Amino acid sequence: MNMIVNLYPMEGVGGEGASGASPVAQWGHDAWRMYQYYLDKSTPHAINRWIGSLVIVAIYCLRVYFVQGFYIVSYGLGIYLLNLLIGFLSPLVDPELEPSDGPLLPTKGSDEFKPFIRRLPEFKFCMLAWSLNVNGRLCVRVP
Repeated sequence: MNMIVNLYPMEGVGGEGASGASPVAQWGHDAWRMYQYYLDKSTPHAINRWIGSLVIVAIYCLRVYFVQGFYIVSYGLGIYLLNLLIGFLSPLVDPELEPSDGPLLPTKGSDEFKPFIRRLPEFKFCMLAWSLNVNGRLCVRVP
């Protein structure tokens, strides 16, 4: 007598797990897929992302100015935004820390050219700045 007991009834083989998932988990998965879809569609629109980022930061600054409060939250958000900006403007590999025997720039056509690679990519910088602004708005809503 071979008797197999399924200890995890929600996990199935193949496509069974998706149909047996709870409605809340299914809704969360659908929301995440929709978010990822719009995120992927916004990837090539860098100028619009920068304009949107500047607009939401300006709205946040105006709110803090008119409310005359939340300076500590704004200070923390500003330091984190500055940290993101430094990561965005910094190279992936620091040429001063990397040992080199000769010149850093190519002098002949056969030398290898190393392009500037950012430590924090532009898309990730914008996404972190947007999430920073959302978190900042949540922090200033709570008394």
